[in-house]
Amino acid sequence: MNFTQFLTEAKEGKNLHLEHIEDEVLNRGVVGAREAINFLQSLRDMLAGHAQSRVNVTTKWDGAPAVFCGINPENGKFFVGTKGVFNATPKLNYTEADIDANHPSEGLNAKLKVALRYLPKLGIKGVLQGDMMFAKGDIDKQVIDGVSYITFQPNTIVYAVPADSKLARMMLDAHMGIVFHTSYTGKTMADMKSSFNIDIGHLTQTKDVWFRDASFTDASGTVTFTAEETVQLTSLLSQAGRTFQNINSLNLNRISNSETILTYIKTFNNTKVREGRAIRDTRAHTFELNRWVESRLNKDIADAKKEETKQKRVKEKTEIMRFFHNASNDLRMIFDLQNDLVLAKNMIVGKLQSMRQVTNTFIRTDDGFKVTNPEGFVAVDRLKGNAVKLIDRLEFAHANFNAAKNWSK
Repeated sequence: MNFTQFLTEAKEGKNLHLEHIEDEVLNRGVVGAREAINFLQSLRDMLAGHAQSRVNVTTKWDGAPAVFCGINPENGKFFVGTKGVFNATPKLNYTEADIDANHPSEGLNAKLKVALRYLPKLGIKGVLQGDMMFAKGDIDKQVIDGVSYITFQPNTIVYAVPADSKLARMMLDAHMGIVFHTSYTGKTMADMKSSFNIDIGHLTQTKDVWFRDASFTDASGTVTFTAEETVQLTSLLSQAGRTFQNINSLNLNRISNSETILTYIKTFNNTKVREGRAIRDTRAHTFELNRWVESRLNKDIADAKKEETKQKRVKEKTEIMRFFHNASNDLRMIFDLQNDLVLAKNMIVGKLQSMRQVTNTFIRTDDGFKVTNPEGFVAVDRLKGNAVKLIDRLEFAHANFNAAKNWSK
């Protein structure tokens, strides 16, 4: 399998953003749709035990902030930072004074100072990216369903570890916890390329930092589909293939080639995710999308201060709405295709979730805690080191938008 195109990045070669596999239909048109189907077919074969896979599945930890750290190859100095380390003017923090200048926000400022103080002890040679899970003081003690846990909540998910375990003692002793998932190599910060196949075995162990990689026991040969499940997944992918063949390729590629149209469709679809609503009636969804886009365009026209700007926006509206009206049938089929891919993906995610994780995971509610699955998984090509995100969006993304979050720390 070639996963190269599945890594959608904000900058060339940098792991700044991974896309959901079903959105590749919108992002990359005909090529994205074809590769999404082929990719899921390969995962099906792997989980059915029919293939020696070059895919490694890792757990997607719901940490924050994202931390970049290591040695700047241009000057040999250790730095920490966020995604800004790859800016045109990089925000590299070598000292606490740098952090104060680049990141004055109180919460992020404190977290980066902890990272700067303790991560050099790991002896990092290159550059690593990870998700910070906790700093000392973030860990609480909770009794959930009669079991005593230590807990920490870096973002949406509450991670819980039995209080009497060795892992809990290690975390309590540490000044911070981090999960590394990406490494970078290059002669300069600007030309660095990312790899998801990382090796942290050479890092120095220290009680001050609890760290691990995001590795998950290989799905191949460990978690497998039954014959009935394999047939069901094959049927979904066959349906996806038939739908794909009936979509006008010009309209499909028009979406990926127009940033405006692409953004409108993805933004509208995400409103459904926020509401926790699956797109079941794709004909009604397409009709509602057209009305929503027209409403947004009308508002832009009304907001124009100059007559010249108003006329320009009227012209843009005419062009954009011509596409949405003429392509309505194809849009419906595109959403049908995405639904088939989502159902297939969620079967794979559900099978992976059946394995026991390193920690228990919960969502904080107004009256306590509710058991939840991990955020999701990332499938990594062992040879190329590229990746695609596998997440049940209705479960996690809806929770991410709406869960009670512990931002006080």
